Amino acid sequence: MSGVVTFDGAPPPGTINLGIGQPSADLLPVDLLRRASESFFSEAQPLELNYGVLPGDERFLDSLGGYLSEGYDAAVDPESLFVTAGSSQALDFVSTVYTESGDTVFVEEPSYFLAFQIFRDHGLKVVGVPIDDEGMRVEALEVLLKQHDPALLYVIPSYHNPRGHCMSTERRVRLIELSQQHGFLIVADEVYQLLNYYDAPPPAFGTMIESDTVLSLGSFSKILAPGMRLGWIQTGPGLRERLLENGFVNGGGSINHYGSHIVRHAIDLGLQRAHVADLKRTYRGRVEAMHDALQSQFGELATWRRPDGGYFLWLRFEEDVDTAPLRDRARELETGFQPGFVFSSDGKLGNFLRLCFAHYDEDDIREGIARMRAMF
Repeated sequence: MSGVVTFDGAPPPGTINLGIGQPSADLLPVDLLRRASESFFSEAQPLELNYGVLPGDERFLDSLGGYLSEGYDAAVDPESLFVTAGSSQALDFVSTVYTESGDTVFVEEPSYFLAFQIFRDHGLKVVGVPIDDEGMRVEALEVLLKQHDPALLYVIPSYHNPRGHCMSTERRVRLIELSQQHGFLIVADEVYQLLNYYDAPPPAFGTMIESDTVLSLGSFSKILAPGMRLGWIQTGPGLRERLLENGFVNGGGSINHYGSHIVRHAIDLGLQRAHVADLKRTYRGRVEAMHDALQSQFGELATWRRPDGGYFLWLRFEEDVDTAPLRDRARELETGFQPGFVFSSDGKLGNFLRLCFAHYDEDDIREGIARMRAMF
């Protein structure tokens, strides 16, 4: 054992892999979590290290509800929240509780590649729905609803992965209307909702749960630290009750009970708010550095939109460009990206690629883009 701390997918030394969708090490708040942990253990009681209450510790849910109320600019009832081990675990859990093998799930085309795997692991049929800069195209969805009876509709409404756009308020409202008419559930992956660098995004689906057809997924992975493995589901009382009835929860109590104590203290001490403010300042500088570098290096080769939040830029090349084979050349140049086909439900989108600005500082981002230019 070398003793070197790393992570899955870590690039070789000297490589600037702009395909990595994780925060840089300097943004992982060790001191913040140390202070929050010290605050917790200064007053901890033994039972706080037991299994915990099924939906999550009441004090944590109260703190989280207050934090989200501020971030969403709308009241969030703590009793609408359910603790998870992050959004991916939440998506897997939702698939377990609300679907059966053979069901159909609608996804945006493109969408987050891990969601495809989770749905297929549950034996679900994945059907892509076209999207544009305002989100899922409602007219295309309505056509597909005449052909399929989906159990779930999965969307990333704010600062989409990989496209970076925000779904318009009008389309959010229309999706809820269609969910009520056709009997499907909307699973809104809202992990980037609080990472806006300019204007605020449209209202979160988490503020629209009165329909009882919405499950909003949130996570501290993007706004605190991925290693905390802590997130939440926000939903109406009927859907929340079905989560509480699941054997996984009944058999082991609250998910990540210990981690929720640490994060509660981070919220109550004001550390979490200050950290997100720092993230926003840093990421705004990084997204602008990437956008400017792309204009300089790729202005005549590709098209893209600078996102107003989140982690990602989505580049479109001419139809005859296939980005997948370029990965080998990128490795030779000590850089990297995610090819478009991995975000497609049926392996298309070959002339697209995704870049992430979260994992490197501004100078490395500029250098990484310059190296990528040599692929063409």
